[in-house]
Amino acid sequence: MTDYTQLTDAQWRERLTPQEYRVLRQAGTEAPFTGEYTDTTTEGIYSCRACGAELFRSTEKFSAHCGWPAFFSPLAGDRVIERTDDSLGMRRTEVLCANCGSHLGHVFAGEGYQTPTDLRYCINSICLTLTEKAPEEDPTDT
Repeated sequence: MTDYTQLTDAQWRERLTPQEYRVLRQAGTEAPFTGEYTDTTTEGIYSCRACGAELFRSTEKFSAHCGWPAFFSPLAGDRVIERTDDSLGMRRTEVLCANCGSHLGHVFAGEGYQTPTDLRYCINSICLTLTEKAPEEDPTDT
């Protein structure tokens, strides 16, 4: 089993495309409304593109119209790390993958979305890989 926290910068550069590396390892941001998962409604699990750890379910994804995929909760609290980010002259809460420490995006609270948590995990599409949920078999198909 790979300990992703021990990978060197050179190893990360070998594993990721230049665009993935810029966002996941250098805390960059993809341009709004350009990511492959911004508007998708496909059912499944969103995993960290860097290490494969399962992070979010499609059932917690919602349309925030913010330009990036938005979730109101991670798969489990221990799947992500939240830490204070004072860059850009403002205080935000950065979201990182707990398994590999890669930057995913930011979480915002109190914006008034009609979700169970009133949180918006604003996550870069380039940080995620969606594994679609297999269609359930219809018991009448026999």
